[in-house]
Amino acid sequence: MKNSYITSHFPLFSILIYSTAFALYAEGYIARQLQTLGLYEGMMEFFSESGIKLTLLFLLLLFIFMIFSALKLIADTVVQLSLLFFSRDEKGDELKRIRSGTWIYLISSLVALFFFHSVFVVIIVFISATFFYFIFFLFKLSDSLNPLNMFGLILFHLLFWLAFMISVVYAFLRLYNSFIASLSL
Repeated sequence: MKNSYITSHFPLFSILIYSTAFALYAEGYIARQLQTLGLYEGMMEFFSESGIKLTLLFLLLLFIFMIFSALKLIADTVVQLSLLFFSRDEKGDELKRIRSGTWIYLISSLVALFFFHSVFVVIIVFISATFFYFIFFLFKLSDSLNPLNMFGLILFHLLFWLAFMISVVYAFLRLYNSFIASLSL
């Protein structure tokens, strides 16, 4: 029996596991910074050490989960828009074909969880999974798209994500510069 919904929960698990990997690293980093600044001992007067770590881990997990969920929503919208513009599929068969690619993110999230002590390794694993998923996506669609539509689809994805990243970096730099300018040094 082949059920097309068998992998429908994989994106949720992947997001949870990636969020856990990033949150575990961030929790350790923030705890070390709080100890260096001398704030950790003051916090221990109100909370136990495990209470501080669990609360910090929960809040970081929630924050990172929201970021990944928003990125997943944006990515799904971009995929469906690109298929709308460049594909002749009207029934959604191509979406069903690419759904099995969620295995890539699930497996890579488990790998990232093992290496949560190094944020660079986790980022490299995530970027690699994204690259492999994009190759998988193009491979699954290669039968139904002509070369011109395939080029348009690739260009659409690259330009969208490039513009998105530039916008985020620009907004962050503007906020950072305004914060630094407001300090009276």
